[in-house]
Amino acid sequence: MSVTDTAPLLIFGAHPDDIEFGCGGVVAVETRAGRKAHCVVCSLGEAASNGTPELRAAESKAATDLLGATVEFVELDGDAKLEIRAAHSIKLAEIIRRVRPSTVLATTCTENQHPDHSRLGQLVRDAARLARYGGLTELRDLEAHAIEQLFFYAVTPEGEPRDIMPILIDISAPEIVDAWTAAMNAHMTQAASNDYVELQLTRARLFGARAGVGHAMALFPNDPLVFQSLAHAGKGARQF
Repeated sequence: MSVTDTAPLLIFGAHPDDIEFGCGGVVAVETRAGRKAHCVVCSLGEAASNGTPELRAAESKAATDLLGATVEFVELDGDAKLEIRAAHSIKLAEIIRRVRPSTVLATTCTENQHPDHSRLGQLVRDAARLARYGGLTELRDLEAHAIEQLFFYAVTPEGEPRDIMPILIDISAPEIVDAWTAAMNAHMTQAASNDYVELQLTRARLFGARAGVGHAMALFPNDPLVFQSLAHAGKGARQF
């Protein structure tokens, strides 16, 4: 089994519900296949219209349990106050070195969405590079680590990049859809104010129709994908 098969999946979200709504189905696919997944939430949703930070954190822990993942919370600038700072990228690079994932997921860098989403995507992209640099003083206590691939996920349709061809992950298995839906519903404070769950399920059905499956989720690669053989490339999504 290759390193890619056994190394953890590391997922970053700006707010307590980003990961579940934006790529929860993908996380469920990976954990059900036996892969460890670790989520990093970079605020407690302090600026949200509904729910206290304590309640949001509890919802996040319940949701990640349902996905079969673990979660930690990192204090940066707070909800709706995230700024692009080298210190933040270094802190996230430290997590990458500690977890040592092969694959990292983060919110897209597209600007027309919650500003925390686009900024976190940039910070994680920078952190993945910094994690490789052996001479960075702040990280010398941890061995340098190079990830194999960085993928971005869009929490909302507006966050989907228009200039990157996505890869589509089939999440159609009923147990995957059920786990993902339950994880989204665990964020009761947010699901009560808007029908976010149905929005995400509809997006997944549309991506699924594009791919000829029941449900799919889109991930946007930061770099070109490299395959050892065309046999590993999967199938195209064109169904029409």
